[in-house]
Amino acid sequence: MFLRIEFWGVRGSTPVCGVDFVRYGGSTSCITISPDERAADAGADGAADPLPRLVLDAGTGLLNLARRFGAESFRGTILLTHMHWDHMQGLPFFWAADREAAEVDLRLPIGGDEDAEHILGRVMQPPFFPIGPHELRGSWTFSGIEAGPAPVQGLTVSAHDVPHKGGRTVGYRVTDGAASVAYVPDHRPTAFGPGDDGFGEYHRAALDLASDVDVLVHGGPYRADELQIADNFGHTTIPYAIGLATRAGAKRLVITHHSPVRTDEQLDELSGLVADAALPVQFAFEGLDVST
Repeated sequence: MFLRIEFWGVRGSTPVCGVDFVRYGGSTSCITISPDERAADAGADGAADPLPRLVLDAGTGLLNLARRFGAESFRGTILLTHMHWDHMQGLPFFWAADREAAEVDLRLPIGGDEDAEHILGRVMQPPFFPIGPHELRGSWTFSGIEAGPAPVQGLTVSAHDVPHKGGRTVGYRVTDGAASVAYVPDHRPTAFGPGDDGFGEYHRAALDLASDVDVLVHGGPYRADELQIADNFGHTTIPYAIGLATRAGAKRLVITHHSPVRTDEQLDELSGLVADAALPVQFAFEGLDVST
């Protein structure tokens, strides 16, 4: 009846560091979604806090997740929304999955005739990286992602293709049959035209992903006055994310994939601009833990 969303990396494009990026964090895209056994056992002492088994995106935030595992090995599924560096750069450094006891089901949004391990190996091989995917320890499987619903780690995950520059990109909707979460970090709705309010079309795939979800996690790296920049780089604006959440009937919006040049202070200022939205809106930060 409950889902738990944990945020391990919330930046887009490139990781950043320094005193200006401490509170929101500088690692790139990575979240986990789990059945929330804490909520189910809220009245019990020592409620269970199991290790996550479903990871969405594998940016440098994956290293933050690795610390959660300590000496334990990862056994679960990693789903990528697309193959850009900021969504997969953490993969070869995820030490919890690079162990003999690890069991990893890695799924990539590639074309139907492409081999998933071969595609990953194009960027994970010398001279770009010292080892290839086949040299990771543990049991790894590599496969593509089909559109539509599929059972994953005891949950149902639906993938929908969304427009974004530079290769196939999907958004995910995750449900346990009662609670639901949608995750759409990279999205260029202007690919279908300006839409009613000029920020991009509220197209069918986006509406299907976000329809009546308990939590919509959506990219929002740009302000309204930065629409042209958003379009150039294949992204969207904060007003679009709010508009989509409102039209789709989402109960809560969490904005992620922050611009790497946006400081903590600037993100605080943006948070103040969304206070009058028709639903609760929050800007994601590393360590944010949301329950449906």
